[in-house]
Amino acid sequence: MTLPTKLSFLRIVLTFFVMALLFVDGLPAKIAALVVFLIAGLTDWLDGFLARRFNQISSLFNQISSLGILLDPIADKVLVLGTFLAFVQLRLIPAWMVLLIALREFLITGVRLLALNRHIVLPAVKEGKHKTISQMLTILVVFLTLIVQEMAAPGSIPHGIVELMHAGVLVCLWVTVVLTVFSGASFLWNNRNLFADASGR
Repeated sequence: MTLPTKLSFLRIVLTFFVMALLFVDGLPAKIAALVVFLIAGLTDWLDGFLARRFNQISSLFNQISSLGILLDPIADKVLVLGTFLAFVQLRLIPAWMVLLIALREFLITGVRLLALNRHIVLPAVKEGKHKTISQMLTILVVFLTLIVQEMAAPGSIPHGIVELMHAGVLVCLWVTVVLTVFSGASFLWNNRNLFADASGR
């Protein structure tokens, strides 16, 4: 197993630590959850960098690299959806938006598995990377809003400021939802030949 693939597995494991820490009361736990999330996000950049830097050329390593190419976007989805679901449970963001994001991610994962069944590995594309970046930034905004609220004494933040923070979170979520839907539609269109081949069988 290559180092990039190990980092993808690590990102999945770190997701559960993020979710667990979010449900622990107190500011230290929320800060710890943010730190673990940032570390997990760093592994996303690092495994992509290493996968490009160490271009394995033997047949054995090509097989492992294919696993890494498939696992990388799946690890991203686990991290993002796991954190979003924790936010929903904490009533920080609307459930229907996360449901829409999750449906897109499950659909694209299904297409990847369909392609893998035909020995085709579909790597992440530019639109998908932009979508992932927007999701990560939205999660950071929610984290910062949550930490600010935890730091302040109950009722000490003016109502207008609270409303402004919630509006900022909502704007970020809308941008993320639009990019998520657009990237999903683009992915399906670019790989429409898979469905044509399936219908022809």
